[in-house]
Amino acid sequence: MQTKLWLRPYKKCDAKFIVNWCKDEISFRKWCSDRWQSYPITAEDMNSKYFADNGDCGDEDNFYPMTFMENNDVVGHLILRFTDEKRTALRFGFVIVDDTKRGLGYGKEMLNLAIKYSFEILKADKVTLGVFENNASAYNCYNSVGFKNIESQSKSQFSFYGEVWNIFELEMTEKDYRIKK
Repeated sequence: MQTKLWLRPYKKCDAKFIVNWCKDEISFRKWCSDRWQSYPITAEDMNSKYFADNGDCGDEDNFYPMTFMENNDVVGHLILRFTDEKRTALRFGFVIVDDTKRGLGYGKEMLNLAIKYSFEILKADKVTLGVFENNASAYNCYNSVGFKNIESQSKSQFSFYGEVWNIFELEMTEKDYRIKK
């Protein structure tokens, strides 16, 4: 699939689309973990977290919600935030594609745009993200664009209605990006 996606900063009007892409609480929790207390959320809930609470980030210039567009349609979303004071380690979160476009290559294209932006514009040294082990399609998508598992002594987990979901931590370094490019 070859589309022409483009990346722009998130706007409040984007929320009305994004909040409808998780059709059930399981897919919602795979998307956001426990970052919102209740399901479903509204556009107002999303905008409040992003604009009133700075995405729960302490540093005022550390939270970058982004929207992916195809023509004039909102088709994807993610956030970027630096995780270190030197602003060299960037983390992706809330990665989501319009549910009607999943499995068509939009996720890969979206991630490649975000990776390029991270390394070439924001000048990150590495990009990380977490994905639940029971979210195979997302995990495979991340691997296909060059993210690699980080081996860790302690495994992060999330509990959802009595189930324990393990979290895989993934990263891509600037060196990996240059080699892939």
